[in-house]
Amino acid sequence: DHLRRHTNPPVFLISGAVILAFVVAGTVFTGATGEAASAVQRFISTYFGWFYVLSVSFFLIFVLGLLFTRYGRVRLGGDDSRAEFSTWSWFAMLFTAGMGIGLVFYGVAEPMAHYLAPPVGEAESAQAAQEAMHLSFFHWGLHPWAIYIVLGLSLGYFAFRRGLPLRPASAFYPLIGERVNGWVGDLIDILAVFGTVFGLATSLGIGATQINAGLESLFGIPSNIGVQLLIILLITSITATSVLLGIRRGIRRLSVINMYLAMALALFVFLTGPTIFILNTFVGSVGYYFQNLIGTSFQMFTLNEEAAAWQTSWTIFYWGWWISWAPFVGMFIARISRGRTIRQFIVGTLLAPTGASFGWFSIFGGAALHSELFGEGGIAQSPAETALFALLSQLPVAAILITLACAL
Repeated sequence: DHLRRHTNPPVFLISGAVILAFVVAGTVFTGATGEAASAVQRFISTYFGWFYVLSVSFFLIFVLGLLFTRYGRVRLGGDDSRAEFSTWSWFAMLFTAGMGIGLVFYGVAEPMAHYLAPPVGEAESAQAAQEAMHLSFFHWGLHPWAIYIVLGLSLGYFAFRRGLPLRPASAFYPLIGERVNGWVGDLIDILAVFGTVFGLATSLGIGATQINAGLESLFGIPSNIGVQLLIILLITSITATSVLLGIRRGIRRLSVINMYLAMALALFVFLTGPTIFILNTFVGSVGYYFQNLIGTSFQMFTLNEEAAAWQTSWTIFYWGWWISWAPFVGMFIARISRGRTIRQFIVGTLLAPTGASFGWFSIFGGAALHSELFGEGGIAQSPAETALFALLSQLPVAAILITLACAL
């Protein structure tokens, strides 16, 4: 609908046809499409991996620098405007929109993957366990939210203080001026839509496979593409309903419900799991993360082919995933942040979700590592989509926890 109202009809038809052709190709020629996508990914990581690493690190430096300038007092809106949503509702919406399904999928799976196969060092060792938490923090910490902030802040500023439409092209107004209202602006918006399509495909894919795995463990429902398509249809229906209800009655309420569900699941695992180990893991991992933040941010495994392949599969993949989500998440957090100052926007969007992600990985990843190092284990060898359920199955009332995780 946005494209229909803001884009020239020929450009809209061409972009729609290209997206439809890609979807059909991915459905009918799944193997060939996967191979082509992998080839593109290898090309990008080989020749532009350095650019991804440099760009995302620059975004973080820029955002932190902006936080302490006089521009931090500027409001996204009129000088007398105030925040539209409460702090709790605002945080719930931006956090669930920016990270939700990925954290549920990777909260256990990623630390286990790095524990089994770290980029450097001995696998399944104490050092590998420490590095597993560090790398998980790195991929889900300050850097992705800095990407979201750069676009979200740009859109919020030009939409609420300069009166431009809330569309990706508006962020380019200082560079191309009134051409944002012509075909150049249309092209920018279309590219943003393409990026969102790829990001959405990744998130829906991992979410559907994980839910399917949970249903299989609970009810014996087979794990196959047909069931996963039905799950995607259900997720899409819930999403469409929440959007049609509007932000206040739909997305806000759904986000707050998700936050309470997530808190309930995390609190139960924290209390019934290795509580002291989790607390120690959180404190130690946060300290290790900040001690090594600069080095890890600019690290390139130029002389280590195996580690370079790891970086392509994990760090470069993540940076591309966050960038592909940035138009959607950036536009959304701009929409819900009207009335807040730039400093409030940066602090709330950068630090609060990062802290919540650190807590999530410490609880779920820490509990899984404790099981591998001191308990019954068996979680690390589980496929990524079942890793969370393998952990929950070792706790009391496992069936209830798995049901809650699927709903979340």
